[in-house]
Amino acid sequence: MEDLDTLVLRTALAWHVQRLPVILVTVARTWGSSPRPPGSLMAINGRGETVGSVSGGCIEDDLIHRIREEGGQTVCAGDRPLVLRYGISADQAHRFGLPCGGTVELVLEPVSVHSRLDELLLACEQRRSIQRTLDLQTGHAALQAGQHDGLPRLDEHRLVTYLGPQARIIVIGASDLSGYLCQFALSLGFEVIVCDPREEYRASWQLPGVMVSEEMPDDLILRLQPDSRTAIIALTHDPKLDDLALIDALQSQAFYVGAIGSRRNSEQRRERLRTHFDIAEPALQALHGPAGLYIASKTPVEIALSIMAEIVAVKNGVSQELTTPVMVGKAMHENPVLAVPQAETT
Repeated sequence: MEDLDTLVLRTALAWHVQRLPVILVTVARTWGSSPRPPGSLMAINGRGETVGSVSGGCIEDDLIHRIREEGGQTVCAGDRPLVLRYGISADQAHRFGLPCGGTVELVLEPVSVHSRLDELLLACEQRRSIQRTLDLQTGHAALQAGQHDGLPRLDEHRLVTYLGPQARIIVIGASDLSGYLCQFALSLGFEVIVCDPREEYRASWQLPGVMVSEEMPDDLILRLQPDSRTAIIALTHDPKLDDLALIDALQSQAFYVGAIGSRRNSEQRRERLRTHFDIAEPALQALHGPAGLYIASKTPVEIALSIMAEIVAVKNGVSQELTTPVMVGKAMHENPVLAVPQAETT
């Protein structure tokens, strides 16, 4: 399953190839509460068909109505991008369903060969991060290497946006737990790869949209060279497989590396990696194990939810101080006194 941005770009390009007029809409800035963050994308074709979103639905209805009634060439006069602002007044906020005080600024861009959507999509597929600069006077887009995300920048001359590779998760082990985790990851727009060299586990394991590899985990990690948009989670409970994956994963750019297991097994794993494979202490401290956020999970699907929640939290930059890892949560559950702040003594 593709992430939403890639789906919007791919659909907009397909409509353009079919010679349908297409408007690409980007959330450039927001003030106050907003249903969709800056950088969100939406595309509308001349028939009023849409993909993606920029609000809870009411702004989309207004944009569709404008394009159907006036035509894209009239809305974007001279085939040049148009900047629109919604929610300036209380009446507009109420009319367009924006939260109280919310304002959103959009850039409407007629898609043409100068939009370079084909090159942008290719860069994303090749896992390259791109900065796209749209000239608001000409509608021409320039592409260059850049960061994988960031807030758009808009002034009277240009709109600068950032697009990058789809978030990816590499799952070591084909199991029931893996299946639930992969379903969550797919629904969240992750590219999903499952690695398991054990034929008996792969034989009965399949999930549409998931790539399955029979390579040894270390071979797969070395081949893929995980980037900063990749998470790696080891789920086999077999040190011969999990440790192989973790040795190389912890030395990669992956934003998240984790493994399941009890607290005791997790500490033994860290000791093995430290003693036998010379993994540096900072890398060991970055290993999430036992993986997941504490939600008192019991079943495989609950454990998968716990792990996926932690992966998303790390991806989105949530401070660990605001979450409770499984190891800490279980310790507090078994010893409630640990959760009660102790008075300082002198």
